[in-house]
Amino acid sequence: MRVHLLSVPNTIAASWYTTCPFTAKVVKIGRMLTGEGHHVIHYGHENSDVMCAEHVTVTTAADLEASYHGHDPMRFGPPLLNLHDPIFKTYLTNVIREIGEHKQPGDILLATFGSWHRIIMFEHKDLICIEPGIGAFAKNRIFESYASMHAYQTSAMVTTASNDFWYDTVIPLAFDPAEFTFRDKKDNYFLFLGRLIKGKGVHIAEQIAEATKTDLIMAGQGITHPDTKYVKQIGMVGAKERSELMSGAKAILCPSLYMEPFCGPHVEAEMCGTPVISTDWGAFSEYNPHGLTGYRCKSLEQFIWAANHVGDLDPHKIRAWAENFSLDKIAPHYTDYFQTVKDCYDGGDGWFALHPERVSLNTACFEPLAP
Repeated sequence: MRVHLLSVPNTIAASWYTTCPFTAKVVKIGRMLTGEGHHVIHYGHENSDVMCAEHVTVTTAADLEASYHGHDPMRFGPPLLNLHDPIFKTYLTNVIREIGEHKQPGDILLATFGSWHRIIMFEHKDLICIEPGIGAFAKNRIFESYASMHAYQTSAMVTTASNDFWYDTVIPLAFDPAEFTFRDKKDNYFLFLGRLIKGKGVHIAEQIAEATKTDLIMAGQGITHPDTKYVKQIGMVGAKERSELMSGAKAILCPSLYMEPFCGPHVEAEMCGTPVISTDWGAFSEYNPHGLTGYRCKSLEQFIWAANHVGDLDPHKIRAWAENFSLDKIAPHYTDYFQTVKDCYDGGDGWFALHPERVSLNTACFEPLAP
């Protein structure tokens, strides 16, 4: 299949750009779809490094500099995108034009950055538009967890016997296991990795560290307050240091207050054999099997208990569970979904389309290993 893959307007799609999860996902999707044999056409920055059949430059280093003079994304995170930023206007103009020159009937358009790509979809309504990850507007929506999918479907799914959600699906984030160092012997510190904001539960992570008298390393964008006896903030980290921190931690703390659609760092930590201590909602309810990869908690007392018992968990089983999210296992989900959606276009049989060549069903429902 032919797939038009859109990058994030104000970033550079490359493996080194680890501070934007949407950008990282573009890189992984390019790798997975190319590996599945799809013809991927990527639209992005001139310095992008995305596995694809064709790369189309739509923004340049000069465009980034003009909009965000001197901004260092590896220190401060990706620049805040605004509708009036010159780079966004340049991006839209160039992408819309270039897709028009490259598209063919039956092509798929992947709007990877939600509503920011809506205008592009409207300009190319003849393409099969799929939104892989957010589910904000497209008819064909890929969510990263069932929790996220159900939140967007809301009461319509509960109160009616009829719905239009047949072509909503769940495909989790994917990771390359080779990028993460496994260690079964851990050091005596906890790790918090992510934006240092209240919504991510930074204050809960600090309370856990203080209550257990255990060092807590906080890596990510922002500063909460001056370091304390047990809490040290180290700012943004690159891919290598990120892996080293996760593999050495006795647990990663993910006490998010909001319903996480996925939360990549917790699966990255699982790849390292590191337990996860999280809240008990959102994607954690699916991707942090309680008592296997970590613990899900509802009170400070439960968080403290979990922190004191992470040593009871088996790092080898944690790593084995995390391999459900490897690139090679997730990639076929995209191919299967693309075919299902394409059945509804160009005179296809839609719901009634049959595929006798099918040998298995790809699903995001993982069966956890026995604790």
